[in-house]
Amino acid sequence: MATAEHRYHGWWRAAALSAALLAAGCHSEPPAPPPPSISFAGLPVSGSLADAKRAGFDNCLQMDGGHMRCRRSGVMLLGEGPYEAALDLLEGDGSGGFRQITLWHDRDQSAPLKVGDALKKQGWSFRYTGEGARGDQMILVRKDAPVHFSIDLSYWGKRRVRILPE
Repeated sequence: MATAEHRYHGWWRAAALSAALLAAGCHSEPPAPPPPSISFAGLPVSGSLADAKRAGFDNCLQMDGGHMRCRRSGVMLLGEGPYEAALDLLEGDGSGGFRQITLWHDRDQSAPLKVGDALKKQGWSFRYTGEGARGDQMILVRKDAPVHFSIDLSYWGKRRVRILPE
């Protein structure tokens, strides 16, 4: 007859073995392919790691096991800038591609708002998230554009301009 101690250790062994078998049987889905290549005003908005590198985003750093950030300095957009810019790619090796571009200015928190002014002059419509004109973001869209913009109005770190595919 098994003692209580043997039953206790046997239960833990069975639980550990079950967990190991379950983990071994689990496999993650293969990474999704990168999205189609889209650019706006000469900047990559979505695409593959190869697209990012062709556009000069070759200063890449693996952030964690889940994504890689590729940066470029001196980026101009609609006659404004220069900005810092980054593409965040999925998968640690960047094989999942990127789905937006982010721009910011290191010293001038008002600089990103100039992009919004330039877009408004070109006929882009806009709305604010949050409370009226004091919202968190200005969203700019144009019917015939393959992208839309999100510009931070309030900020904690750096005010950003993000360009995203429609």
